[in-house]
Amino acid sequence: MSAATQWRPMGQGNVDAVANMSDQVHGSYTERPAIYAERLRLYPAGCFLLERDGQALGYLVTHPWAGDRPPALDQLIGVLPDEPDRYYLHDLALLPEARGTGAAAAAVDLTVAQARAAGFDRITLTAVNGADAFWRRQGFVDALVAASSYGADSVSMVRLL
Repeated sequence: MSAATQWRPMGQGNVDAVANMSDQVHGSYTERPAIYAERLRLYPAGCFLLERDGQALGYLVTHPWAGDRPPALDQLIGVLPDEPDRYYLHDLALLPEARGTGAAAAAVDLTVAQARAAGFDRITLTAVNGADAFWRRQGFVDALVAASSYGADSVSMVRLL
């Protein structure tokens, strides 16, 4: 990843750009802007924007979570759990021009650092659109939990820290 391309904290002013990138990258797995605005409001420390020369090229949304069931796709969660037991990687998306730059691996490193700093010993996620192969290369393994709201081709995954 070049010095000009960097992950930085996301702000509420970035929510529309994030939703637009989600629409472009995730297809039927996209979520409404309200979802990203809520996650940012609930846990700003886990929300990041990838930028190069002021242009948004990707985003990362993470937060504490509890239990084996992931947050439902495109559903508001209201509040974070009182007693979280894991760190959840809700969403990572990169526009085509950011792929192959090391930005995804940097996002995983950022997520691991955030999870450790918050005291968690595992990160969970739901892989869609065949992304489970990428996540396996990043140290994630299949979890024994179904991610029902994400469809039959989704894969629940975990990485122990």
